[in-house]
Formats: sequence, C-alpha cells, structure tokens
Amino acid sequence: MSRVIVITSGKGGVGKTTSTANLGMALAKRGRRVAVVDADFGLRNLDLLLGLENRVIYTAAEALAGECRLEQALVKDKRQPNLVLLPAAQNRTKDSITPDQMKKLMGVLATKFDYVFIDSPAGIEMGFRNAIAAATEAIVVTTPEIAAVRDADRVVGLLEAHTVHNTHLLINRLRPLMVAANDMMSVEDVQEILAIPLLGVIPDDERVIVSTNRGEPLVLSETPSIAGIAYDNVVRRLEGETVELLDFSVNSDSWVGRIKKFFGSK
Repeated sequence: MSRVIVITSGKGGVGKTTSTANLGMALAKRGRRVAVVDADFGLRNLDLLLGLENRVIYTAAEALAGECRLEQALVKDKRQPNLVLLPAAQNRTKDSITPDQMKKLMGVLATKFDYVFIDSPAGIEMGFRNAIAAATEAIVVTTPEIAAVRDADRVVGLLEAHTVHNTHLLINRLRPLMVAANDMMSVEDVQEILAIPLLGVIPDDERVIVSTNRGEPLVLSETPSIAGIAYDNVVRRLEGETVELLDFSVNSDSWVGRIKKFFGSK
C-alpha cells in the first residue's frame, strides 16, 4: 500500500520544503519508490532544493489540464532514480486547482510509488485544502517558536476535521544552547502544546543553508551532518524502526561532544 503523506505547518519558513526534499531522498536511498509533489502553485521551490529546476518542462497543472501525460511532468532525479518530482506551476494560482483534481492526481501516483510526499504551501486556504485532500497521513513541521507552534496547533485541528488522523510532529531548527538558557521552547514544551506523536527533532545546522543553495539534500552528503543524521532517523521511524531520539541536552556528555567525537573532530 502506498503512503500519501502531506508535510504541512500553517506558518511559512519552518522547513516544510527542506524536510520534504530530505525525507524523500532518504527513502529513495533505501530503495523505496518516492514521488515528491510541490503543491505550492504559483510559488514553487521544491525543484530548487532538489537541484532539478533546469529539468522541469511540464508541471502538475499541464498534467491536470490534459496538456501532457502525467509521466511527462514527472522529473526523475539522476542521483537517486527511485525519486521523482511533480513540480507546481509558477503561472497558475492556488485557486486554479481543486481538491478533487488533486485527489485524482495523487490517486494515480499512489498506484506507482511506495511513498507520495505532498509539500503543502503556507497558510490554511485553498493551497492547504488541495494539499491535504488526498493525504492519509500528515507530518506537521514546526520550529520551537510560539508563533510557529500556535499555527501548527491550528493545522492539527484542521487535519482532524478533514479526517487526516495519522498525524506526527517534526520539530525543526532546535538550538540546544538556547533551550538550556530558557530562550527557546524545549521539545517537551512543543509536545505538550500540540499533543501529537513526535516523529523527530532536527537541530539547527548551517549546512542546511549550504545544501539548499546547492540543490543537494543533506542526506546525500558524503560528509555526515547532525541534521542529515536526524533526517535519516526520521525516515527509519517512518519505516517502523525503533530509533531513539538524538540527545540534545547540554551537559558534560552533551550532543556537541558526542558529535565531535563521531566526526573525529578535535
């Protein structure tokens, strides 16, 4: 059975697209057939983060309009042939696509792939409704900031109302030193507010910016990064493995020391 998972948050800028790219690529590395769908009609970015922007010829809009076959709109990744991208159209508005059309499109993809990830646009208007229309699962991404968590809480309620009950939490850009100084919400704080199962925690990592600019998801890097490891662990949990969360507590045997030892740093 294919898993159709929407990656959403409500608030923009929390890392939905980065998470979509890395989770999709990590699963493709494990031999899974993966389709990642950019549902942000008018403002697509998933192609950039995957480094596939120069290979886009047709988009989901043309496929829906019958101007091309769906197979023609799918962009295959050369690094991981198990991964394909269905890009959004930049010259169409979110209102030009209906939830029923998205359901039909995702239904076709679900027959061909093990995982279909839908990268939801920010907000809770038509773009959001399109993105969740065909989803059976959801990953709610938030940063440990009160505005992002409040928006995520709103989205959790909307997902429940639209019968997307299998919802998990992904906390992004955690800064352990700020948490220790009580300048940032902790993982426990966010969990208490949102009250949905925790899928993973991604620490703040400047290499995310570098990988984004290069169109190279972190999980493809030959040099391991803490964020890349965290994304790999999230994928293992999605696959049903029991994987302990990385320990980000700040103490004498802190994550900083252990990661330096892991990478052989002095």
